[in-house]
Amino acid sequence: MSTPTTPPVFFRRPDLRARGWTDRDLGAAVADGRLLRPRPGAYLTADASTDVIDALALGGRLTCVSALAHRGVFALDTSVLHVHLHTRRTSARTTARVVRRHWGTLRRVPHPRAASVEPLDALACALRCQPPRSALASLDSALHGGHLRMDELDELFRLLPRRHRVLRRLIDARAESGPETLVRLLLRSLGAAFDVQVFIAGVGRVDFLVEGWLIVECDSREFHSDWDAQRRDRRRDQAAAALGYTTFRPIAEDIIWHPDVVRSALRGLLDSRRGPAARPRRPAV
Repeated sequence: MSTPTTPPVFFRRPDLRARGWTDRDLGAAVADGRLLRPRPGAYLTADASTDVIDALALGGRLTCVSALAHRGVFALDTSVLHVHLHTRRTSARTTARVVRRHWGTLRRVPHPRAASVEPLDALACALRCQPPRSALASLDSALHGGHLRMDELDELFRLLPRRHRVLRRLIDARAESGPETLVRLLLRSLGAAFDVQVFIAGVGRVDFLVEGWLIVECDSREFHSDWDAQRRDRRRDQAAAALGYTTFRPIAEDIIWHPDVVRSALRGLLDSRRGPAARPRRPAV
């Protein structure tokens, strides 16, 4: 399990003055770029992300998929900036970015200097804003990464409409990435028998072992882009082939944006063993 990342924070003028900064120091630091001041009285370090800068400038905090992505939780589309505001009336500046504003009472009160809402509130928002498959991937990712505990699920689902309850029985915190969750749903829709995170002697741990013979590995640029990683993967595939396994490596880009293509490939592989008359036994999720 990965270690939860540190949430983004900002500094208020009294905080910095208590640390010995004078108004002249603050002005000089902003002028030379050592500090950023997205709104009066709020300061950020120079390495702050654009999302955090814009959320503070708009008078709010990161929420929904924007808050999840900042913590390393899977979110399908982060092109829109999601900001939680305290009030519908604000004198904060506007931005050229596409912004979705959220209001309402938070379940968890953020730290006064937090630039993001707490994970429980971010998830409750993101599950509403995303399609069901992506919402489930965010849930798996948050649980696997330690941003949400299993004993918080009751509280989370009480914050959601009843239609979201179907997602709960599909949760699997063993998924190590969003694409793994999406592939799991594709396999379910094909009626395939499979297990996840399976250790095979001589090969190592694989993402999926399907019907006892098909290995499915979800490849992403983050872990499979350099030649050393590709060489290691090909040798693993070679070792698996020697044991009678077939390996399929769909890339994350296709899993996320072209799921029908990946599903067709999986169906073709499975039908090669099942026979041409094979049909999916479960409906698509």
